[in-house]
Amino acid sequence: MEYRYLGRSGLKVSVLTMGTMTFGGSERIGHTDLAGAARQVDLCLDAGINLYDTANVYNAGVSEEILGAVLKENGRRQKALVATKVRFKMGEGPNQIGLSRHHIIEQCKASLKRLQTDVIDLYQVHEWDGMTPIEETMEALDTLVRHGHVRYIGCSNYSGWHIMKALMAADRRQGERFVSQQIHYSLHSRDAEYELVPISQDQGLGILIWSPLAGGLLSGKYRRDGGPESGRHVGGFREPPVYDWEKLYNVIDAIVGIAENRGVSGAQIALSWLLGRPGVTSAIIGGRNEEQFRDNIAATSLVLSAEERARLDAVSRPPLLYPYWHQSFSAQDRLGPADRDLIAPYAEEFKRG
Repeated sequence: MEYRYLGRSGLKVSVLTMGTMTFGGSERIGHTDLAGAARQVDLCLDAGINLYDTANVYNAGVSEEILGAVLKENGRRQKALVATKVRFKMGEGPNQIGLSRHHIIEQCKASLKRLQTDVIDLYQVHEWDGMTPIEETMEALDTLVRHGHVRYIGCSNYSGWHIMKALMAADRRQGERFVSQQIHYSLHSRDAEYELVPISQDQGLGILIWSPLAGGLLSGKYRRDGGPESGRHVGGFREPPVYDWEKLYNVIDAIVGIAENRGVSGAQIALSWLLGRPGVTSAIIGGRNEEQFRDNIAATSLVLSAEERARLDAVSRPPLLYPYWHQSFSAQDRLGPADRDLIAPYAEEFKRG
């Protein structure tokens, strides 16, 4: 298993993270009970995965409870880093939601109890809260770190300007900065390359990827002529949204073609591509059963050729938005590393155009 530093911190995390949304879940997203969770965690620990991601809102706290119970036994907690999140509604009343000091500190205490641990290794704000001053949010997170309840802090589902506003607020008071952001990014959805990947490279944030297989769409099981009878999208799961099915199927065709030639699953091809992208630290994998985890873990030993990468890049590349296309025309002589990672792949295309 390969390990990468989480942003500019000294913490090393495995290139795959175990996601636990299915713990205590439903048939739509997968239902994993305590015994099944223990087997899956052991499988991931044995493979060298050291980061385990959950959230207080996953199944109304049940995911945290199951993960905590599993890690408490057999010395598993000493081998694992625990990440959880706060932001969404966790009860009745006007203060049981958001990123106020009240809600953050209250929910951190509740998560610690459910997880049966003294400290959360990575505490992440799960979504932007435009009604709470960012200074209040960052100060509350800083307090949790200073008091020893949390080791590192991160954000999830923020925009570029949200991140910079939060980092500025932290820097002004010399408080704790985000070390990572957890975002959606895959061969199906490369929107993050416009702002979120460059800002991570520039500001030293690690990138954790949720739903790297687009909720299973990139597994190779969904094809133009049909798909599985069960799964998230069969049950009406909305994440990620699909705006262009033709493009998605073109991406899937490329994935399946390479996978068949290699004798591996489509999931391994999609994960290997993602782990080779600039700035990516770790991809969060989940599964309904142990076989899915074994298959995903195998992606860490798969190396795509330059030709295979080029084929996947070409079929999935999004259009270059403004102001980036203008920078491609006019700023090529003054681009920094993060700029080049975004713009350079389009340069030849524009020359031909």
